[in-house]
Amino acid sequence: MNTKPKFLHKKLLVGCGIFLLILVILSGAAYFYLTDYYPAQDVALEVLAQGENISVQDNLTILSPSYPTDTAIIFYPGAKVEAEAYLPLLDQIRQTGVTCILVEMPFNMAIFDSNAAESVISRFPQVEHWYMAGHSMGGAMASQFATEHPDQVEGLILMGAYIYGDYPPENALTVYGSLNQSVEDHLDYTENVVEIQGGNHAQFGNYGPQKGDPPATITAQEQQAQTVAAIADFLARDPRQ
Repeated sequence: MNTKPKFLHKKLLVGCGIFLLILVILSGAAYFYLTDYYPAQDVALEVLAQGENISVQDNLTILSPSYPTDTAIIFYPGAKVEAEAYLPLLDQIRQTGVTCILVEMPFNMAIFDSNAAESVISRFPQVEHWYMAGHSMGGAMASQFATEHPDQVEGLILMGAYIYGDYPPENALTVYGSLNQSVEDHLDYTENVVEIQGGNHAQFGNYGPQKGDPPATITAQEQQAQTVAAIADFLARDPRQ
């Protein structure tokens, strides 16, 4: 009696079972990783609750100045950070006269929708001057979009990030905390670079301490205020405005 076919069949079943088990484990690990994120703190959610000149449209939160403006910033959040965590920062920026459009990313990861700005731009034809901005991975993806769409973007604003791609440094602003050594180590340009003394990586948003990030020696309010001042200065001296 030939037992080889039965043996091969059993071996195939065992192999399929092992493959399915590995697939389940990997899927579970991926789901856990993507759903494990830094939630926005109450101080950030309070900005949204106020509702003054703030509207939510699908995956966009639009913060508008109290008067008409033709300049807007599209903001990509950092990896695994709830988008609303950046509302305090953006609320301060919009008070300088710039519309801020915060993009909520799939699984809180800008890498999954790096071209989100394309549809944003098409939805707001009244805006004449577009700037890309982002924090950490969001900054990298904003940089990538700006590099690939130079005809649509007039400038790039990076926080806790550095230029990713071939975007010209003279059209970009890089802001980072002095305790964020990983950014400083990758800076190979000096134009429009602002180092915030005592600042760290996480405090551009309001989502609490981040793993591996040294505690800042200044408050989040101080770090964000200096960031807003740097952005206002960068926009004001841009000759295209």
